[in-house]
Amino acid sequence: MKFLTAIIFGFCLLAFTPLSYAQLCTGSLGDPVVSLTFGAGTATHAGTLAAGTTSYTYSSADFPTDGSYTIENTTAGAGTVWWSTTDHTGNTGGYMMVVNASVSKTDYFYKSTVSGLCPGTTYEFAAWVVNLLRSRDISPPDITFSISTTGGTVLGTYNTGTIPLNATGAVWKQYGFFFTTPANVSDVVIQMTNNSSGGAPANDLALDDITFRPCGPIATADIVGSGATSQTICAGNNTTVDLEASVSTGYTTPQYQWQVNTGSGWTDIAGATSTKTTITLNNATTGTYLYRLSVGEAATFASAQCRVASNVITLTVNPIPTVTTSGDVTLCTGDGITFTATGGTSYLWTGPNNFSSTLQNPSIPSVTTANAGTYTLMVTSSSGCSASASLNVTVGAYPAATISPATTICEGTGTTLTATGGTTYQWSPATGLSGTTIANPVANPTVTTTYTVKVYDATATCPAINSVKITVLAKPVANAGFDKKITQGQAVTLNGTAKGDNVTYYWTPVTGLSSSTILNPVATPADNITYTLHVVSGCGTATDDVFVRVYKKITIPNTFTPNNDGINDTWDIDALDTYPDATIQVYNRYGGMVLNSIGYGKPWDGRFNGQNLPAGTYYYVIDLKNGNKFSGWVLIVR
Repeated sequence: MKFLTAIIFGFCLLAFTPLSYAQLCTGSLGDPVVSLTFGAGTATHAGTLAAGTTSYTYSSADFPTDGSYTIENTTAGAGTVWWSTTDHTGNTGGYMMVVNASVSKTDYFYKSTVSGLCPGTTYEFAAWVVNLLRSRDISPPDITFSISTTGGTVLGTYNTGTIPLNATGAVWKQYGFFFTTPANVSDVVIQMTNNSSGGAPANDLALDDITFRPCGPIATADIVGSGATSQTICAGNNTTVDLEASVSTGYTTPQYQWQVNTGSGWTDIAGATSTKTTITLNNATTGTYLYRLSVGEAATFASAQCRVASNVITLTVNPIPTVTTSGDVTLCTGDGITFTATGGTSYLWTGPNNFSSTLQNPSIPSVTTANAGTYTLMVTSSSGCSASASLNVTVGAYPAATISPATTICEGTGTTLTATGGTTYQWSPATGLSGTTIANPVANPTVTTTYTVKVYDATATCPAINSVKITVLAKPVANAGFDKKITQGQAVTLNGTAKGDNVTYYWTPVTGLSSSTILNPVATPADNITYTLHVVSGCGTATDDVFVRVYKKITIPNTFTPNNDGINDTWDIDALDTYPDATIQVYNRYGGMVLNSIGYGKPWDGRFNGQNLPAGTYYYVIDLKNGNKFSGWVLIVR
């Protein structure tokens, strides 16, 4: 005979019958504080569990032997003895712990320390288990769950009793119980022990999705007035929804907090701290809005791991249909039209001449003036939200129009465009035009442009459309390049460039040039010279200059005789006067400067401060300021 013992503890029910597989919280649950899923992966088998997690031996085989386990995402490779199944949640590649239980009854096949629980709080422990055997089970799985403190104090145990095989397939079942953490205890140890003998086939199971969740009073939330837990509205509306919740006894000092989840997790709603609240959605935005009441003891309410939550209330804001139509249209008599629309599941068109249609894309094969006017469309979505749109149809005739022929102009000049045959005109693009609504605008485009004109008659409905191309020839542009510097006898390449349409070019003067009709001639002038690049086209001539400075070679004598005999009386340095920026400094043998000159317009006569310097050797430094420096000595002989 089997006995059923039930102990009511606050808001949770503990049933010790071995026939029951759900000794779970009968009150409201909080979010999982711990969720152990064994992970996921693309390989069939994962690695071993951490040391101490199990006393069983790891196996990478699809069918582990007695006393062994594996972590895998499918049992399809175990043959015909086991059912083929995947992990409990069906996650892609999700792993589960597969156990071939040992003959020994003293081992444990799973053990783990769980941290971060709230002291003095009741929790539901739960795990999903499946008997893998298909047709014969000598000793079905029978598991004892035990939760204790890290110091070894047992907080609660639960025995699943026999978990029978299922003849039609693998059936996952959730087993568990609740326990209360003592004061100052936040870490507990969960251990799962096999109570059945092993053998073949016997005691083969899979384990997955181990959770710890706060367990508390029953919190039931609904929408005030309807008692419903869901409501749909249309986007763009201003909506107020009153929510309420009833909470059974169980907390000494209960505290409340309404929460919202729009897809990024639960967040507290400021000020919503009673069992009733009002949700206001102004110009409601499309989406799903989830609401619930979070409940807990005031002393531990600051931690979300200590709270439980009511059922979820769902407010669904359905989108207003986005109506698209073919838009306003201008037709001429005899033209056909097909109205197009998207955005809904049902459509209603109405318009002039008793037009009405429930087709999404109705047509009028040949229009007359009676079909001109405004057409209205009402679109309704599958959620019952509606939106409307309208379009205008104008019916007229084409005027006979002409336009001036294409022409070519130079950049910076203009030409007059001419259109005839209508009462009003519309030119485009507007760029470069003196006007866009006159018959004969002046066009001054900067680049080649095709202008289009719409010519309307008095009805202003059906334009004749013509185009004219204005080709713009670019003005010539000359660039002779940067100025050059060479030493007499050297050569330099000029870097000329020319822009424009159909251009020719030449250099002047031709002195020292390898060619005057190429952009990059080699220049070997004997003296300073300015070259001019001429670029010529049908739109004019452009010029630009480049200056070539020719530095002369200097000859520095090492002796002169300033004795006023008219022969070699000065220190005559050939070509130094062609370097106006050069610096010339002369020092006596004691380092005293006796000459400091910028440029050498007048040769030195051997004087310093108006007095003749004594005969002897002097030292000079000459800097031409073009990257060349000279130093040495000069002898004054008297």
